[in-house]
Amino acid sequence: MNTLRILSKFVLIALLSLSSTEAYSSDSKHKKNKTIKRTPAVAIQGENVHFLDWKVVQEFRQEMLSKYQYDGVEFDNILKQTRFVESAVQLMKPMPAGKPKNWKVYRSRFVETARVNAGVAFWNRNETTLKKAETEFGVPAEIIVGLIGVETIYGKNIGRYNAIDAITTLAFAYPDTPNKEARTLFFKNELAQLLLWGRETKSDVLQIKASYAGAIGLCQFMPSSLRNFAVDYDQDGHIDLRTSEVDAIGSVANYLAKHGWKKDLPYVFPASIHQSSENPEQSKRQIDEFLGKGLRASLTLESLKPYVTTPDVNAPSNILYGVVDLQNGEDPTEFWLASENFFAITQYNRSYFYAMSVIDLGKVINLARTKD
Repeated sequence: MNTLRILSKFVLIALLSLSSTEAYSSDSKHKKNKTIKRTPAVAIQGENVHFLDWKVVQEFRQEMLSKYQYDGVEFDNILKQTRFVESAVQLMKPMPAGKPKNWKVYRSRFVETARVNAGVAFWNRNETTLKKAETEFGVPAEIIVGLIGVETIYGKNIGRYNAIDAITTLAFAYPDTPNKEARTLFFKNELAQLLLWGRETKSDVLQIKASYAGAIGLCQFMPSSLRNFAVDYDQDGHIDLRTSEVDAIGSVANYLAKHGWKKDLPYVFPASIHQSSENPEQSKRQIDEFLGKGLRASLTLESLKPYVTTPDVNAPSNILYGVVDLQNGEDPTEFWLASENFFAITQYNRSYFYAMSVIDLGKVINLARTKD
């Protein structure tokens, strides 16, 4: 799926992005793989990069052959034409420490007029499909529309990288970061999933466009999600997340349903934090414990008292919650009680800011449609 980066990184894409091949077409999976002549990649240092010369790539090749019975000739043909993308490596590096996180600033990037107007148009032309998905999967239209809007502005920003280039580069040349080992394993798995998906669907993996992290289509699915959760919702015989809005809608709904979405469960409720003047240290420890529960709902309203409450009388007492903090720079932090549905969205992107942006954008678009 689309991992979101701050605006300054977009400049880097323009400066460092390598040339790309033709866009992935909706009927590409019905065509035989073609050998496309592509010049060897040139790293930023100026040396030619041939992935098949790398020991780690040969080890991965052997794993693909033994574990998945992948064709060695096909593997070599693909990797010979795969390019090293230095800009993808640079974009994965952590940004220098700067200003504190600011939810209001983050939100303003996504809940804005152009995106809302595009969302209204997307909803209107897909109203029947959205109703069908809501009935079948239990995921409200506003959540599906909000998510696709945050990810790609309804297909406007689906990425200009070749998925095979970006994922291969990150699988074998991930930058030196504290989580390098875990991320390397992640991208190796995604590379395997991409190759397997290409074999299963007879798609030319050299032609699939993606983000710099390898996320594909309107809903920015990583290859593992493409294999496991994408659906042919328009029933035309193949899955096309790049141009089929119907397939994207059904795939998002299916993904959320498979990751814990519960029909008719509310998303979030505003929360108030209360610290005891008599024992402020104990209060802080308890609140920090609530905030440290991770991306899951595991607390009852009763267990949160007296430290965390909600002024919303409609908050159900028979469901579980998590406490969410949205930092606002130098301004006071916003606190929310989040249900399992909120945390289902965080399985798409592990960020409170992301999940709340999806919710807010969807609600604003829904309201705009009602006014129209």
